[in-house]
Amino acid sequence: MENDIFERLLNGETIRPQNPEASKLLEACYATKKLTVQMNIAEDPAVIRHLLGEITGSEIDESVAVFTPLYINYGKNTKIGKNVFINFDCVFLDLGGITIEDNVLIAPKVCLLSETHPISPKERGSLVPGHIRIKKGAWIGAGAIILPGVTIGENAVVAAGAVISTDVPANTVVAGIPARIIKAIQ
Repeated sequence: MENDIFERLLNGETIRPQNPEASKLLEACYATKKLTVQMNIAEDPAVIRHLLGEITGSEIDESVAVFTPLYINYGKNTKIGKNVFINFDCVFLDLGGITIEDNVLIAPKVCLLSETHPISPKERGSLVPGHIRIKKGAWIGAGAIILPGVTIGENAVVAAGAVISTDVPANTVVAGIPARIIKAIQ
């Protein structure tokens, strides 16, 4: 049997708008939105983690701290490790997959965008996924944007406002638009 549309996105397959399963994407995202609204008005950290677990379809460890609001379009393709801190007003578009490993810090207004569209106007309605991986100990600065298919290496630091379109090596600091390495971490 052919993989469903969500598995195909996780496998990196471009989904065209005329795909017969495309409506499932919108339905799932609207269902996630309902849970996201509940999560974003919750005050109790345990309730926030519980609702985030419902959104992601996985248990969120009690060592994880999330300062809402947090906006997620689908959720089931987001995996969050232990001792992760997610600050206010972040956006996760995860149809292409987002993995956040242990001990990661995510500052306010960070965007993790695992989906994009083709440049060609004729193809622009298509959805092009690219899994984002944030390795152990990384720190993503305020307002940074991580684009599809990027891996942030262990202990790397992404400066505030950086736009990351290529992999970031472990133990480096990157900054700018587009981001470039500005320093090695000893």
